[in-house]
Amino acid sequence: MRPDAGREVTFSAHDGTRLAYRLVGHGAPLVCLPGGPMQDSSYLGGLGGLSAHRQLVLLDLRGTGRSATPQDVTSCRCDRLVDDVDALRAHLRLDRVDLLAHCAGANLAVLYAQHHPERVGKLALITPSVAAVGVPVTGQDRLAVARLRRDEPWFTATFTALEAVVAGRADAAAFEAIAPFWYGRWDERAQALHAAQQVQRNREAAGIFGAGGAFDPPATRAAMTAFTSPVLLLAGEVDVNSPPEAMARLAGLFPRCELVIQAAAGHFPWLDDAEQFLSLTTPYLR
Repeated sequence: MRPDAGREVTFSAHDGTRLAYRLVGHGAPLVCLPGGPMQDSSYLGGLGGLSAHRQLVLLDLRGTGRSATPQDVTSCRCDRLVDDVDALRAHLRLDRVDLLAHCAGANLAVLYAQHHPERVGKLALITPSVAAVGVPVTGQDRLAVARLRRDEPWFTATFTALEAVVAGRADAAAFEAIAPFWYGRWDERAQALHAAQQVQRNREAAGIFGAGGAFDPPATRAAMTAFTSPVLLLAGEVDVNSPPEAMARLAGLFPRCELVIQAAAGHFPWLDDAEQFLSLTTPYLR
């Protein structure tokens, strides 16, 4: 068993689908929603040592990891996954749940907060996606952040690929070529995580996650302006997916949001610098 494997537990969703989660660490439970979308939660590991401060409840969304694939695959749409999160809360016997969500998982977290605000304690959004709230992320936001990496040996070809992506004329090779921009350091650990992600994602479910009807941004934005629980929003300084300028716009939706920017971090800040990640998250989550 790998160090961050944890103890696996299963429970039943409202439609009978068996869902799995892993318990890592000790302390008050912190439900963790993975990104991808529809990625096996194993890539989160112990979130850089956060498991020493909270018991991480790492949920495999339906159709991913150890969770069963539902008979109705359209139930993998983000808004329909809200019921799975609430089933997990009830299974854990929690009146209120603290949520940490990464990337696309943040869309699910804010939809849960929209529909069940009274059941959310603290909400931590880590380099989040903004599809559910419709906050704009411009191509210039992404390119400006990417230019901070101009001294990297791989920069020139990778930046050219990113320009093609931003311009809407990229092919699959270009999307693969920009992988170094997702990480604060394009080293062996980052490359191993990137390779693992290629086989840990349910691509059919990922296509359904944000399908038509999944999101109603005006309604969700309105709900977030009335959401009174505290929110931590962590952005990576060099994250082209969730650039700090866009994250500042997202933070402005919440009445009680603290925006923190992790220096030199990309889309996986606990991997880039675990010590800095913990220094920014544990005071809020303690």
